[in-house]
Amino acid sequence: MKLLIPFFSAVVLLTAQEPCVLSASHDEFRIPHKKGHPKLRVKQSFRSAQFMSKDCYRQIDYPESKTTIKAFWTNTDLYVFFRCPYSKLNVFEPPNHAEARMSLWDRDVVEMFVGDDWKNIGHYREFEIAPTNDWIDLAIDLDKKSFDHTWRSGWETMARVDEAQKIWYAAARIPLRSISDQPVTPGTKWRINFYRIDGPGGNDTRHFMCWQPTCDHKHGNHTPESFGTLVFDR
Repeated sequence: MKLLIPFFSAVVLLTAQEPCVLSASHDEFRIPHKKGHPKLRVKQSFRSAQFMSKDCYRQIDYPESKTTIKAFWTNTDLYVFFRCPYSKLNVFEPPNHAEARMSLWDRDVVEMFVGDDWKNIGHYREFEIAPTNDWIDLAIDLDKKSFDHTWRSGWETMARVDEAQKIWYAAARIPLRSISDQPVTPGTKWRINFYRIDGPGGNDTRHFMCWQPTCDHKHGNHTPESFGTLVFDR
């Protein structure tokens, strides 16, 4: 959904620093292929890690919240994993895993925006997971101003909080067919961005982090021009 980045503080910074400008080239996230149908677990040890700790303007860094992202793919699914250090959780209580949690973006959450359409870039899917394993998935079509919260991908999610280490973990197994009706093979490229919202309070105090900068407070995270590239490797 549309997320309001804490642009009050960001605007102050923009007056003293160079403005955030979207680059013509974006980062690639190359992910390996695995055979079979691995069981979903919150902890994974393999290559292809990405990180995010900066705000969506690339002008504020939150090193204490540096988030690790890992992923791999199989013939049927995309697996994604998050490691999220935190100081204080901000979640809905009690959890509700039976159905999509609306307004999940108003609490601590990790998000993925994923699409295979390189021409109609406003068409993509949104996936969100909270520390409580509350979740929501949506079909987005910006051209039609459509944020369809009734769409279901058939994905599987998992989350766990390590209170002693002050880290929460999230994992997702997303059917490839829920993103694209085209076959996925080594070398296939999709469009993707990752986000994290962290901390208590309102939008002027929470930490809004982006893997690829959006440079946009009006449209929040829904800035497909900013998406990076997901590369399905061997």
